[in-house]
Amino acid sequence: MPRPLVPDRRARILDAAERMVLAEGFDTMSVAAIARVAGIGKGAVYLEFAAKRDILDALLQRGTARITDAVARTAGPQPSLSALYRATATALLDDELMTAAFLDDAGVLGAHVATQPTSRYRTRHERVVTGIRDLQRQGRIVPDVEPEALALVLSSATLGLLSAARTLGPLDRGTLKSAIDTVGRMAASFETE
Repeated sequence: MPRPLVPDRRARILDAAERMVLAEGFDTMSVAAIARVAGIGKGAVYLEFAAKRDILDALLQRGTARITDAVARTAGPQPSLSALYRATATALLDDELMTAAFLDDAGVLGAHVATQPTSRYRTRHERVVTGIRDLQRQGRIVPDVEPEALALVLSSATLGLLSAARTLGPLDRGTLKSAIDTVGRMAASFETE
């Protein structure tokens, strides 16, 4: 008689793996440990994922979807540049895994960081530039700002805020939220509405 399927098996595996990768780092965790924490057999993990690396890829895809959903909920249907910035920076700050991914934190993501092509940064940057150009074409951003330069400034500010505690020491959430709001207000100075 076949074993019954574990309800939400994939989500249970990913939930366990995310807790573990944040606590121990990706390189030190094993598929057997993920299975144990998820409360399922090791074979069930391999029914969902061919390899441990596939689990991390799925975690990062799920994290990206979380950020996208959070931004959509927070920023609204036709957000301004400042609303997009605030929503994105806040969503990243609130998501430990995606902050680690954004900062290439090898302590969390391990060897995965070294295997990623540097072009991913260019791709991320080009998406921001495209979004700024779209807002500019809609007449929602002043025409005399260079989208590439503005994207670089906003991305650099985000990286700086996400890594500020590492260089400046512990920062409370209120201070970081205030800094995000400040950058958002600076972004608003480029809006036409």
